[in-house]
Amino acid sequence: MTRRGIVIAIDGPSASGKSSTAAAVARELGAQHLDSGAVYRALTALALEQESVEPAALLRAADARGLELREAGGALVPFLAGRDAEPLLRSAAVNARVSEVSAWPQVRGWVNARLRQAAAEADVLVLDGRDIGTAVFPAAPVKVFLTATPAARARRRLLQRGETPDAAQLEREAARLAERDALDSARAVAPLRQAPDAVLLDTTALDFAAQVGEIVRLARGRLPEL
Repeated sequence: MTRRGIVIAIDGPSASGKSSTAAAVARELGAQHLDSGAVYRALTALALEQESVEPAALLRAADARGLELREAGGALVPFLAGRDAEPLLRSAAVNARVSEVSAWPQVRGWVNARLRQAAAEADVLVLDGRDIGTAVFPAAPVKVFLTATPAARARRRLLQRGETPDAAQLEREAARLAERDALDSARAVAPLRQAPDAVLLDTTALDFAAQVGEIVRLARGRLPEL
């Protein structure tokens, strides 16, 4: 039985562990992983290079700079001008603007076309984002919506940055995450929400291995060919 074009969609808010979990699920299943947020971040990094930018100009710049998805270490990641764009993606400036850039309908259409092309060319693709199971692949056979309490998400984000969080840091980070959630949930195009047929997985009390295991079991249960 062919496995070509199978999508496992993992959605959820910021710092819910989507990307790390999706990457681990992909490794367990022998699939490829694609973090859709990385593509939006690459576009945001390009937007920050421009003194004045609007969607059409940004997408022309993306084409001119050769923004594309390439395989690297079992994942599909954005490359710019033939180089891995990862060093550009995690700055505070990109964090501050990515919700704005990703809300532009033209940008979302451009990104979604590339996500769908990647899925068509893959056997099994584990995709994470905020609208993968709702807008990009509504017919995906496996959909998961990851969530956790704001405090848990804030703690994970700070630890990811190598910080030792205290109460004040946790409160500030939780507020920043809540602001990002509000922006993503309120946007007119493909807002952050759980697909009606997605499995809700609250990871507040789960360790990493447990949450990966839950999704792997779900995928193998629904897709015996895996």
